[in-house]
Amino acid sequence: MEIFREFSFEAAHRLPHVPEGHKCARLHGHSYKVQVHVTGDVDPHSGWVIDFGDLSEAFQPLHAQLDHYYLNKVPGLENPTSEVLARWIWDRLVDHLSLAAVMVRETCTTGCIYRGEL
Repeated sequence: MEIFREFSFEAAHRLPHVPEGHKCARLHGHSYKVQVHVTGDVDPHSGWVIDFGDLSEAFQPLHAQLDHYYLNKVPGLENPTSEVLARWIWDRLVDHLSLAAVMVRETCTTGCIYRGEL
């Protein structure tokens, strides 16, 4: 079974490695959406894979590092693309949760899904 919880945060960034004149080289912000997907067996007593509150608790320290911050200044996010951000989140949660995927959306039409190293 796979479940997920969605989180949101506001943050600014710029992409330092895009071609000269690219609009993403300028400082700008996003209303990010992050989905954390977890897999596991459904507990016969509780009826769930994991308490959604436990997912929130696991993500809270990351939210505190990201929300209303300049992502380029967060260690490990010096080039904060959606791809880099998804892997950064995965790396910080994988030891605490049975992760299936981390999805990061910068806008309502663009995003990235990371499922770990294949």
